[in-house]
Amino acid sequence: MTSQICIIIAIVAYLGMMIYIGISYSKKNTQAAEFYLGGRKLGPLVTAMSAEASDMSSYLLMGLPGLAYLTGLSEVGWTAIGLAVGTYLNWLFVSKRIRRYSSRIGSFTIPEFFSKRYGDDKQILTCIAAIVIVIFFVPYTASGFAACGKLFSTLFGMNYTVAMLLSAAVIVLYCTLGGFLAVSTTDLIQGITMSIALLIVVGFGAVVTGGFDSVFNAAKELPGYLSLVQSYSPQTGTATPYTFLMIVSTLAWGLGYFGMPHILLRFMAIEEEEKLTLSRRIATVWVVLSMGVAVLIGVVGYGLSQAGILPMLEGSSSETVIIQIASVLSGYGILPALIAGVILSGILAATMSTADSQLLAAASSISQNLVQDFGKKKLETATSLVIARITVIAISLIAVFIAQDPNSSIFTIVSFAWAGFGAAFGPVVLLALFWKRSNKQGALAGMIAGGVMVFAWKYGIAKLGGAFAIYELLPAFIVALLVNVAVSLLTKEPDAEIVKTFEEVMNK
Repeated sequence: MTSQICIIIAIVAYLGMMIYIGISYSKKNTQAAEFYLGGRKLGPLVTAMSAEASDMSSYLLMGLPGLAYLTGLSEVGWTAIGLAVGTYLNWLFVSKRIRRYSSRIGSFTIPEFFSKRYGDDKQILTCIAAIVIVIFFVPYTASGFAACGKLFSTLFGMNYTVAMLLSAAVIVLYCTLGGFLAVSTTDLIQGITMSIALLIVVGFGAVVTGGFDSVFNAAKELPGYLSLVQSYSPQTGTATPYTFLMIVSTLAWGLGYFGMPHILLRFMAIEEEEKLTLSRRIATVWVVLSMGVAVLIGVVGYGLSQAGILPMLEGSSSETVIIQIASVLSGYGILPALIAGVILSGILAATMSTADSQLLAAASSISQNLVQDFGKKKLETATSLVIARITVIAISLIAVFIAQDPNSSIFTIVSFAWAGFGAAFGPVVLLALFWKRSNKQGALAGMIAGGVMVFAWKYGIAKLGGAFAIYELLPAFIVALLVNVAVSLLTKEPDAEIVKTFEEVMNK
C-alpha cells in the first residue's frame, strides 16, 4: 500500500506540473499563429527535445521493449537503426530549408506551407493535407490514450476505460490551454523524464537479474533472439530468417520522418535557423541512446521473466514490461517507490509528448486549414482560438472511442499512422524543398497516391505474402515519389513567381 501511495504522489506531481505549464502559457496565446507555432520563438534545446519527444511516442517505452521482449533484436534493431538514420537526415537536409521557406512565405502549418509553396490559390492542397492529418493522427492519438490506460490498469488494477479517460483529460487540458509553447515546453520536460526512466529501468533490471551476463545468457537460450538476421518466434519457439528484403522494409521506418507534421513544425518554430545545427546534434544523440536502451530493456525484461521475478508476458501484454519492472522496484522501500513513480511518469511522458503534438496539428488542420483557408471563413482572433480548442476536444473524443479496446497493439497502430504520414507527405516535402520543377498537380497526385497506397498495401497487397509482406511505408513512399515526379513533368511548369521564390530561398 505504501509503495502505491508513493507512486501515486510522483505521478500526480508530474501531471500537476504539466497542467501548470498549460495554464502559464495560456495567457501568451493572443493569436492563432502563437497557438499553433509559438510565434517562432523556440530555442535550440527545446526544439531538439520537443521534436524527438513528440516523435518517440508510447512505442519508445512500451512498443519497442515489448517487441524486443517477444521476438529479440532483429525487427526492433533494424527499426531503431532506420529511425536513427532518418532522424539525422531529416535534421540535416530538411530542417533549415523548411524553416527558411515557411518563414519566407508566411506559413505556420504544414498544409498551409504546401499551398503557399505551390501557389495553390484554391487551397486544394491545404484541404487534402488537412484530411490526411486528421485520418492518420486520430488513431495515432488513440494509441497514446491506450498506453495510458494500460499503464494505470496494470499498475493499480483500475478499470482500463476510466484510466484512459483520466489520462486523456489531462492531455487535452494543458494542450487546449497552452497551445504550441506549452506543448513544446512540456515535451522538453517529458524527454528528460523519459531518459531518466529508461536508464533506471535497464540498470535496476540488470542488477536484480544478476548482471548483464545473466541477462544475455538467458536470451542466448532462445534461437535467433540475439541475431539481426534471424527472429525468434514465440509461437513455435524456433528461429525464422530475417531476410534482406525484411531488413530493407524495416529500415524504411526512417523515411517516415520526412512527412511527420509534428516534427516539421518544430523545425519551422525555432527562433533562428542557424541554431538548428545544435538542435540536430542534441536530437540525434538522444534518439540513438534512448532507442538503444529501450531495446535493451526488452531483453532485460525477458531475463527477469526467466529468473521468475516477472511473469512471462504474452502478446500485447509484453508492452507492459517496463510497468512490471517498475512495480518490482516499488517493493524495495519508499525511495525506490518514488523512483518507480518517476519511471511510470516517463511512460506518461512518452505518451503525452506525442499525443499533445498530434492533437495540436490535427486541430490546426481543421480550424485553420479547412475552416479558414479552404472554407474562406475569416474569423476574429478570439473566435479562431476558441474553434482551435474545441477542435482539440472533438478529436480527443474520437480518439478515446477508438482506444476503447485494451488489447490493441500500440506498436501496430503507430506503425500504420507513421507509414501514412511518411508516404503522403514525405515525398511532397522533399520535392517542395529540393526540386523547383515540382508543381501543385504533382504534389496533389503524389499526396493522394501515397495515402491510398498505404491502405491498399496494408489491407490488400501485403496479404499475398512472400515478397509483398513488407512494411507498407516503403512501397507507398516509392509510388508517391514517382507519381509526384511524373505528374509534375507531364503538366505545366510552375509560374515564374513560384520559381523565383524557390531560388531566393535556396540561394539565401
